[in-house]
Amino acid sequence: MPTVPRTAHTRAALLMLGSTVFFALMALTIRLASKTLHTYEIAFFRNFFGLLALLPLLHRSGMAVLRTKQLPRYLLRSAIGVVSMLCGFWAIGHLPLAQAISLSYSTPLFVTIAAAIFLHEQVRLRRWTAVIVGFIGVLVIVRPGSASFTLGSLVALSAAVLSGIVAIQIKQLSRVDSADTIVLYTYLFWVPISLVPALFVWQWPQGMAWLWAVGAGILGTGGQLLWTRALKLGDVSALTPISFMQLPIVATAGWLLFGEEISHWTLIGAGIIFAANAYIAHREAQLARRAATTAPVEAAKPGE
Repeated sequence: MPTVPRTAHTRAALLMLGSTVFFALMALTIRLASKTLHTYEIAFFRNFFGLLALLPLLHRSGMAVLRTKQLPRYLLRSAIGVVSMLCGFWAIGHLPLAQAISLSYSTPLFVTIAAAIFLHEQVRLRRWTAVIVGFIGVLVIVRPGSASFTLGSLVALSAAVLSGIVAIQIKQLSRVDSADTIVLYTYLFWVPISLVPALFVWQWPQGMAWLWAVGAGILGTGGQLLWTRALKLGDVSALTPISFMQLPIVATAGWLLFGEEISHWTLIGAGIIFAANAYIAHREAQLARRAATTAPVEAAKPGE
């Protein structure tokens, strides 16, 4: 029946839109919390309250969700993820919101490179061209050598690079473990790892800072869960453009709440990165469908 896939696509789009709004609001709570709290503390509270928000998942799934033979991989993935988070949160707290979020969208470019290096995926000329175009967009935003260039933009790019590596690690973990297991173990490791740097700058949140800290944890976890479920229902190529709605939301909020001007260089660069990512997502979806179509035939070949 044609109504079923149409309904699934609609649900996927709504879930992705909800995830985008959650992540945009999380960025705002991080910026607000950074007025009185150190980035290290914000990261810890985001993970701690995010883990609390996940406890119903553990209750529903039971202890079976914790079964895994990949604990060392989870530890490595979580350690890299925390460093990426610290860089990303610092960028949100100290750079113009539109610039910080725009640079975070370069992550898929680094995922493509990491997939070729670590997973030995075959990346052909058209996708490499899209990656190069995407990096041109990054250069437009960062503008190295200009008066507006800051080292802070390199911190944001570091977060994107590390996020790309984490994405590859998640793909490797998902070959054995379920999505719920991956999310739970990520948070179980994130909390103690992120606590260590937070202890060196610790001060208890006061007043509204508690609201922003709790909000960052709940919104981040909620966005992650919605994002995962959206990708289960819909194609990445169709959903990627929706995720870029985060940029106008945070840019508008940055202008209204913090008086931040929206640089035309940021908008141009973000548009270039968006086009590159949209093509990469479209191409990967095409290749995945082609592989799914030809897999039974290839499996039946003798001698393989």
